[in-house]
Amino acid sequence: MSTAKTKSFCHYYNGVLIFCLCYSIIIALRMSTGDIKTVKIRKTAVADVATAEKIYKDARAFMRAAGNPTQWANEYPNRDSVLDDIANGVSYVCEDGEQILAVFMFKIGRDKTYDVIYDGEWLNNEPYAVIHRIAVAENAHGRGVAGFCFAECFDRFPNLKIDTHRDNVPMQRALERAGFKRCGIIHLENGEERIAFQKSV
Repeated sequence: MSTAKTKSFCHYYNGVLIFCLCYSIIIALRMSTGDIKTVKIRKTAVADVATAEKIYKDARAFMRAAGNPTQWANEYPNRDSVLDDIANGVSYVCEDGEQILAVFMFKIGRDKTYDVIYDGEWLNNEPYAVIHRIAVAENAHGRGVAGFCFAECFDRFPNLKIDTHRDNVPMQRALERAGFKRCGIIHLENGEERIAFQKSV
C-alpha cells in the first residue's frame, strides 16, 4: 500500500473511531439523563401531591445526611404547603414521561423577604420572579434536573431570585453552575438568614 493510501486509511480509521466514541458518549448521557425532549415543566395537579410530599420527605433526609439538618425542619415543606402552592397557581413539577423528577414553587412578583438585603446588593431592582422549595426526586439526583428547572424558569422570566441555607452546599453549587450570582444575606419572616442569589440578563 502506498504512503498516500496508508495516510488516507489512517485518517478514515481515526475518523471512525472518533465518531464511535462520540456516539457512545451521547448514548451514555441519554441513558443517565434521559432524552431532554421528553422532560417538561407543568403545573402541579392535586393528583401529584403524594409524590411531591415524598420528594420533600426524601429531600429532608438527604439534607440531614449532607450536614444540613435545620433548613427544612418540622416536616416542612409538606402536603399543606404543596396544596397552598397549587391553590395559588405557583406549584410546578418537572416530569419525564410519567415520572415526576422535581417539585418547586415559581412565582412572578415581589417576595417581601427580599426587600432588604445585607452584606451585598441585588444585581438590579427590576421586576423579578422567585423560585422556592425546589427538591429533586431521590432517583433523579445527578441528572441535572435542578439546572433544567432553573433554565426553564429563566426562559419564562429572565430575572430570577432565590435563596438557600448556608449549610446547603449542593444547592449553592447548583445555583452557581446555573449562572446565579451570590448577592448577600436575606432574612425569612421567622428571622432565619439565607444566602440570596440572583440571575439576570
